[in-house]
Amino acid sequence: MQIEFTDSRPTGDYVLVLPSAGGTRPGVATLPDSARAEAVLKRERFEGDLGSSAELFVDEAGNSRRVLVVGTGGDSNPADVAEKLGGTAVARLLKSGETHAVIDVTGLSFDADSAARVALAAELRSWRYDRYHTRLKDKQKPTLEKVTIVGGGAGAADRWTNRWKPVAEGIDLTRSLVTEPANIIYPESFVERCRPLADLGIQIDVLDRDQMAKLNMGALLGVAQGSIREPRLLVLRWNGGGDGRPTAFVGKGVTFDTGGISIKPAAGMEAMKWDMGGAGAVAGAMMALAKRKAKANVIGICGLVENMPGGNAQRPGDVVTTMSGQTVEVINTDAEGRLVLADAVAYVQRTYQPSTIIDLATLTGAILISLGHEFAGLFTNDEQLADKLMQAADESGDKLWRMPLGDAFDRLLDSPIADMKNVGPREGGSITAAQFIKRFIENGTKWAHLDIAGMAWSDKPSDTYDKGATGFGVRLLDQYVADNLEA
Repeated sequence: MQIEFTDSRPTGDYVLVLPSAGGTRPGVATLPDSARAEAVLKRERFEGDLGSSAELFVDEAGNSRRVLVVGTGGDSNPADVAEKLGGTAVARLLKSGETHAVIDVTGLSFDADSAARVALAAELRSWRYDRYHTRLKDKQKPTLEKVTIVGGGAGAADRWTNRWKPVAEGIDLTRSLVTEPANIIYPESFVERCRPLADLGIQIDVLDRDQMAKLNMGALLGVAQGSIREPRLLVLRWNGGGDGRPTAFVGKGVTFDTGGISIKPAAGMEAMKWDMGGAGAVAGAMMALAKRKAKANVIGICGLVENMPGGNAQRPGDVVTTMSGQTVEVINTDAEGRLVLADAVAYVQRTYQPSTIIDLATLTGAILISLGHEFAGLFTNDEQLADKLMQAADESGDKLWRMPLGDAFDRLLDSPIADMKNVGPREGGSITAAQFIKRFIENGTKWAHLDIAGMAWSDKPSDTYDKGATGFGVRLLDQYVADNLEA
């Protein structure tokens, strides 16, 4: 999508998008025969509620101009209004036959950041992945190619270019990785998709099976042993903040999850291509930070495996030894993500000594029972970190809900023959999963676990994404860095 900012409406053929703050519609008053336009809106019972929209046509010097009026509500936050405006407009116009939309925000109390967020939402909502469609009809193909934002004021274009466009590009990477089928994205090809990040100044290291075996990563390698796909540990390092200790983002990257020997039901198993959503979010966030040259030291770790029920697959009842030295009795091979994370967090702690670790994982179905598709679950051992992440969630729109931890849940993981089991009882499943990861956090390191199983993929559209991969986590991590590591 081509995005530009101007001070006045251009000439030529385009669809005009005007905001309506409740019953206040200053843009409509500028239209030829504005009284007729108001009458049309009244007949459509359009009241300007946030995210609502109505269309009309006006005559301009003998030519018909298509106008889309988008409701911006009353006293909503300007940033939320901006994103609702940009996203709603593009959702309505993407396949409308129009190629150019002009969004006029003149008269709204938008600062440069809010105007730039109109562009952000427009860019995010226009994202599609049609690589494998060969028979789309013309009406199914996107036509909108350009969005011009009028009246954003001084600094809006710079704010878009230097702050929000990099984030949009990072989300694009995440969505692409999550959307690709498992025969295209597997551990080795995931790494290759991330290789171009080196051109942005990110240092890339990759550990293969032999290197991980020498480090005694028995948990991660146990998950991978049933697949012919070779596992990888991808390390992405961005050093933009001087000599300070880094912050680590760790992502679960199970590129396809059959459940292993504890195999999942066939119905819906195709969705398990997005079980690498945590690793995808880490890769996208690292791209965003590098593209905007964030003044912070951040390490991204992606534990990449495929979980398959092959002849060499891990069995229920097997005992594995993790990099930390702790042993795990594998009760359920479908509780594999926590095994991957156990070795990944041990590796990053012992190699880079981060001050804080934030892991992201599509970890449990139990979190959907608790939070549906409205929030990701937040588990943490540090109250200040919880507050910082909740603030970043509020600002970014990647919503979190604080979940509990406690010794009573931790004891449910005790095993009669090893240091722990990889699952507890059905009750509190997302909590015991978090407690499992917590056992691998060393030396008082600040840590948070984000269970994003309900958020990485959506079966319904929103203001900033269509059905499919959402890119959840990129904005959250980027905002966390901006608020706490660059402030």
